[in-house]
Amino acid sequence: MRDQTRTIALISEVFWQEDGSKRLLKRLFEARDMGAQVAVIPELAMNPWSPSTKTPKDSDAEPPGGPRSQLQMEAARKAGIALIGGAILRDAQGARFNTALVIDSSGSLVGSWEKAHIPDEPGFWEADHYKPGRDGLEPLDGLGFPFGVQICSDANRPQGTQLLAAAGAECVLVPRASESATWNRWRPVLIANALTSCCWVATVNRPAPEEGVLLGGPSFAVDPNGEVLVESTDPVCTFTYDPARLSKHRSSYPGYLSMRSDLYASAWAAIPPRR
Repeated sequence: MRDQTRTIALISEVFWQEDGSKRLLKRLFEARDMGAQVAVIPELAMNPWSPSTKTPKDSDAEPPGGPRSQLQMEAARKAGIALIGGAILRDAQGARFNTALVIDSSGSLVGSWEKAHIPDEPGFWEADHYKPGRDGLEPLDGLGFPFGVQICSDANRPQGTQLLAAAGAECVLVPRASESATWNRWRPVLIANALTSCCWVATVNRPAPEEGVLLGGPSFAVDPNGEVLVESTDPVCTFTYDPARLSKHRSSYPGYLSMRSDLYASAWAAIPPRR
């Protein structure tokens, strides 16, 4: 997939119900038929929205390679499309992490990202369900091009997007579970992330209220100029970008501004992490 346009599908649907595997496969075929090479599904789309309560269930999580992971890998293989999916993974010590899974079109797991910024509020009692992620902020290259993955609230710390783009990510993909009433806060942040980082940014949300939590809001994609490419509540939508345009974006304002990693690294190092 190097040196060519990328078409990415945003699938706003969840698949934890009994017929979920069939619906996921149907949506992946639909995305592929729309020309997409990669599909992104919402945050923890194979699970009910369990953080609606503070009580975690053992069955919500699985070890690496568990049944939810295998189901997504098999669906990607059958449809012949790469997939950004996810699961709550439990490590050997029993710690749980909200993990995005990067699966290629052959059904192989080629990358992952653990959610780093964990909400703790009504409807989003996530700190009771999984721990903050341990992964470094580095682009993933398992699909043949460099990209970043963030999960929901990770995107509301813009330095993450900026670091991924500075390290070479063409785009940052953000599976999400947020309330429709908060979209007016998400939208300007995502545009600013794309514009100041000089990369494409795209997100897809859980589509409807669950367990009393008013989830919902559009799929969204924005280019490095801040131009909105997609803003839609359709179950499946796509956007296309040409990575060859990056050099133009990065040579115009504000992309050409110096990257003062020395300045910011020393300043951040002096600030203790806030949990």
